[in-house]
Amino acid sequence: MTRVEYSLMFIFGTLCIAAAFAPLEESIRIAAVGTLFGFTAGIWVSHLVQVLQRASGARTADIAG
Repeated sequence: MTRVEYSLMFIFGTLCIAAAFAPLEESIRIAAVGTLFGFTAGIWVSHLVQVLQRASGARTADIAG
């Protein structure tokens, strides 16, 4: 699952940068960059929570075992 998450973060991050420099009307550019950055940050936070849960589960198994 992490390859998919990293790929999505890369894609949305790249699109975010591309939208920031796109020759669009300012309000459309701001909305596009904000939306794409939100997707990127959301995927990153989801990935971070997943990694922390996995580490917590491994630690709990070590303590119990």
